[in-house]
Amino acid sequence: MTKKNESVLRSSIKLFVKGLVYVSVAAFFVGVGIGVVALTRSQALAANDSTYDSLRTFAEVMTLIQNYYVEEKTTKELTEGAIKGLLRTLDPHSAYMDKAAYEGRKQDTEGRFGGLGIEITVYDGYVAVVTPMEDTPAEKAGLQPADKIIKIDDVSTKDMEIMDAVKRMRGEVGTKVKLTVLRGEGKDAATFVVEIVRAMIKVHPVKSEMIDKEIGYLRLSSFSQNAALEAGDALKKFKEKKFKALILDLRNDPGGLLKEAVEIGELFLNDGQAIVSTRGRTPEQNAVYYSHNKTPLADVPMVVLINAGSASASEIVAGALKDTKRAVLVGTRSFGKGSVQTIRELSDGSGLSLTTARYFTPAGTMIHGVGVAPDIEVRLKIQGREDDGQEPMREKELMENFQGLKDSRPEVPAKPKSPSDKEAPKLTAPPKPEFGVRKVFDLEKDNQLQRAVEVIREWSILNSVTSGKKPS
Repeated sequence: MTKKNESVLRSSIKLFVKGLVYVSVAAFFVGVGIGVVALTRSQALAANDSTYDSLRTFAEVMTLIQNYYVEEKTTKELTEGAIKGLLRTLDPHSAYMDKAAYEGRKQDTEGRFGGLGIEITVYDGYVAVVTPMEDTPAEKAGLQPADKIIKIDDVSTKDMEIMDAVKRMRGEVGTKVKLTVLRGEGKDAATFVVEIVRAMIKVHPVKSEMIDKEIGYLRLSSFSQNAALEAGDALKKFKEKKFKALILDLRNDPGGLLKEAVEIGELFLNDGQAIVSTRGRTPEQNAVYYSHNKTPLADVPMVVLINAGSASASEIVAGALKDTKRAVLVGTRSFGKGSVQTIRELSDGSGLSLTTARYFTPAGTMIHGVGVAPDIEVRLKIQGREDDGQEPMREKELMENFQGLKDSRPEVPAKPKSPSDKEAPKLTAPPKPEFGVRKVFDLEKDNQLQRAVEVIREWSILNSVTSGKKPS
């Protein structure tokens, strides 16, 4: 690079860095609301010679591509590709959204587009299902946690950006999307194709019913807006029926708003008890959230159901109730999605989703990559047999080299590599969902719920938990 070009580059970098100081508004979402953020002058001007050196190399590569690559590429195409590559080195949840994708995300919150009702991530280079949301097209089509979506409308998802996958699966209500799904591992792996009709996703986060005259059953399918309010209303109805124990079902709940998680935790924890803390690199990301409820439901025996589809806000509540000895956890280890994503609008109208903090339980245990372990492990049985026995996909496997994971966390056996689409046998149709169109609960078929009821009735076990001992 000539001295003249280097001088131009350094001047451009300085202008770019200075320009960051004057970005007036950047919207961000941390599960609690929308706010305004601006970089400080010291942050924006922190670029040093090593930064210039690295960017000089980047500019050299950019120039070579523009001058000699076999096909002509615009600066915008190359810049967006570089940004996506940069974020891909961080973690599966940090992502760049172009203007259309960012606008689409905002429109989704306004209810103007349809979707499938599915929480997704990236695993083994493919789009993967964290969990389908209850009573949505995805659940009714039979999609299950850990399914890999290897094609969307015949387009391979190999190395596809997660926001690109979201964009392809959302669309006008009533239109169809075709998914090719890989389920299972090794010799048990199989693929199937399913067409799903997009619908307006209107999640009713809370369902409740008395199991018998004494036990109330409360299921949360998401921590969306007003989930805590609806849960509180359900508890009031249980009180009117003079219930004596509670089962809180958080299975296959992908999470949602931090605010709702804290408020639901407050329903059961005494004033002053910690619910969750967040830790990041900046002071504003470090916080502890406490219960401020003077009259919580703190003396009713309680069991919480969790599984590998319980993520994010579900894990916050489960971890808080476990660490404070408020409830017994039954099921299987949760997903382990314990990171906070901040979404910021960039100056050109595009958006950035960036991991900025991690969640910790009241005892100081990091949720991210570890999950929350049940006190009593019970695997779900399907049609009289245990489920397929494969180790469920969890956050740890998505990001095993993510910085900061504690060496003391539990070991999870590595999964064998998935077979390719060609190697997997074909199925003519997807297996039916576990419970079809769900009832509020199905005690006859649900062995995890059966065990929860048994624990509720074993008063000696519950008493031992409140004294700090764990049931077996």
